[in-house]
Formats: sequence, C-alpha cells, structure tokens
Amino acid sequence: MNEQADVVIVGGGIIGLATARAVQHRRPDFVVMVVDKEPQVAAHQSGHNSGVVHAGLYYAPGSTKAELCRLGRDELLAWCDRHGVLWERCGKVVVATTPDEVERLAALAERARRNGIEVTALDRVGLRDHEPHADGLAALHVPATAIVDYRAVCRVLAHQVESRGGQVVLGAPVTAIDHAGPDLVVHTGRGAVRTPRLANCAGLASDRVARLAGDDPAASILPFRGEYHELAPSRRHLVRGLIYPVPDPRFPFLGVHLTRMIDGGVHAGPNAVLALAREGYRWRDVKLGDVGSMIGTASTWRLARRHWRTGMGEVGRSLSRRRLLAALQRLVPDLRLDDLVPAGSGVRAQAVAPDGTLLDDFAFAGGNTPGGARTVHVVNAPSPAATASFAIGGVVAGHLLD
Repeated sequence: MNEQADVVIVGGGIIGLATARAVQHRRPDFVVMVVDKEPQVAAHQSGHNSGVVHAGLYYAPGSTKAELCRLGRDELLAWCDRHGVLWERCGKVVVATTPDEVERLAALAERARRNGIEVTALDRVGLRDHEPHADGLAALHVPATAIVDYRAVCRVLAHQVESRGGQVVLGAPVTAIDHAGPDLVVHTGRGAVRTPRLANCAGLASDRVARLAGDDPAASILPFRGEYHELAPSRRHLVRGLIYPVPDPRFPFLGVHLTRMIDGGVHAGPNAVLALAREGYRWRDVKLGDVGSMIGTASTWRLARRHWRTGMGEVGRSLSRRRLLAALQRLVPDLRLDDLVPAGSGVRAQAVAPDGTLLDDFAFAGGNTPGGARTVHVVNAPSPAATASFAIGGVVAGHLLD
C-alpha cells in the first residue's frame, strides 16, 4: 500500500466504494485508498442484504433518507445499465391485514405521494391480480421497486476504483489513527498511510473508527442480526415479486417480508435480534468485549426498557420457525413449515442515541481536526443505504473536498 494518499476511506462496502467513486469523479488527480479488514469487498452489510432497490415511499418527506434514496436509486440503476450489472424492476406490494394497518396504509400512500413515488391502492381482489397467493384487507402496489445483486455492484465498483489509479487494500484492519500536523496517519494491519482526508464508512465499526480518529460520533452502534429463510424451489411460485407488511412506525425496521432475489430465489425474513457480537451472524457468535461494551452503555438499557416486549417477539421468531411462519402466513396463507429453508443472516449497524432512541435518518459527523485534516464519519446508514449509496458517496465526497 502507498505511504501517502489524498483520501483514505475506511470500509470496503458499498458506501465506502461509492465514496471512492465520487471522489475520483470530482478529483481524478487525487490518490484514493480504500482499506478494509476483510479479504474481500462487501463482506458484511453490503453482501448480506435482501438486494432490494427501494423506491422510497417509507421515508419522512424532506428527510435525508427520502432525498438520497430518490437520487441514489436513479444513479445506481443507470450505472448498472452502463456497466452490465443485472437488475430487475419486479415491483412490491405492501399488505395491510388488520383495520389499523389499513389506516396506516393510507398514511403511507400519502407519504409516497409527497415523496413523488407512484403507488396504486388495491383491494383484496386487486392484490391478488399482482400476487395471486397473497391475502389482506388492502394493499399498495409500488411498481418502481427493483432488485439487484449488491455484491456484484461492489465488485465492479472496486475494479473501477483501481482502474482509475486508486487502491483497494484488503486484509487491512485499522488499528490506530494518529494526528501528525496537518495530516492523519492511519495504521492498518498492512502498514500505515498518511492522509489529509479520512472518510469513515466502516459500518458496524463506524463508532469505533470515529473514536480512533479523536471524534465523538454522539451515538453508539448496536448490531441487529436479521435471519433469513428461503422458499424451497418448488414453492417459489407463491411469490412473484416483493410482499411486505405495513411497517410499525415506532421502529426503523420493515418487518418480516418475502423478497424475490435476482437469482430467482425467494427470501423470507428478516427478524431483528440483538447480536452478541458486532459481526454475530449466528447465536453462537459471541464476543465478550462486544457484549461488555453493549451492556456497559446507558443507551442500550434505555432502549431495552422502551422496547423489550418487541425484542422478545423478535427472539421468539428467531428461535421458532413456527412463529416466523405465522408472521409470513399473514401475508401468504398458503405457506407451510417445510417451505422454509434456513438461508443465512445479515447484521445491521444500527446507531442508538444516548437517550436510547434508534436513529432513523442517515447521520454524519466529523469536521476539521486541530491540525487541519478533514474527517467525515458515516454514523448511521441503515436501509435504504445500499439503494442510496451513490448519493451518500456524493455527500461524503462533498464534505471531504469542499
């Protein structure tokens, strides 16, 4: 790895790579380096999600999420067309199964209208025109929702960064960040690099990297594991596109849903259980240091006091396929227990404010160090961050360069 770079980006997921792309577009003369501790790009959130390219109907009008989702979605899909990355506009239905969900569905339709998202209100018969095996009192059809392979997106982005003279240095965990006059020195497992500009796109480790740089992100990361099943091949016909429940407005999670993947498979899930390690993809993945930092943080206990009942419900669906099946049968009653095959997990980096509130919107921190180096930390980038990644990369590049 080079000993000097104009920009160092920590994190080889889709946000870090999109940031490198944006910097190179604005400053093609800059030496850009992406460092990641894993042996391949997209090793965590970017490579373990449902592959959905969201239309943007869920997000509060005027929020950073709503704006960046709209901009990023269009840019991502145009880029996929130019670079031969397969994607499909499959559409989505959001299904209300109770009277109170019907009321929330109407509010969601109004939010979609304010965000400029085309939706169609459906009754039970209209729902079955789109998804013959789904059932509900009412639904919204969102034709713009698409699917893509985000791992493939990241592989092509990494190749682009390197073809334009940048470096993607893998197997390089960041161990320390020192201040050296007007620069920062980023120490990694593969050497040190000096830079006047640092972008922290480290996802599950973003709060820790921010503190290594001497900044206070004003939030802590909690890892929430989302466990997926997939439908047995003989039962994939039960789902044409994407079938979602009406989301609970108290949480930044979308609920258990059914998602057709770009390879033709159908995923069912995820739940949202607190992982016992920052990269805890299974119940047996436990890191005592990670557990200690969680239980030693006041915000974790404040969150638990507020939402413990919901959390226990998520744990129940994790431990019991029958409970997961019951949630899925609200959307597709024809599903049976033997239709569900375990399909791995993802871990979401969810930022929690000191008062125990789950941060919903995208959040950034950083600024100028006393010596004059520039830092930008992506503090919170949950769904739809992959959809919005190119726009988020533009925002981070702007903070670094302007």
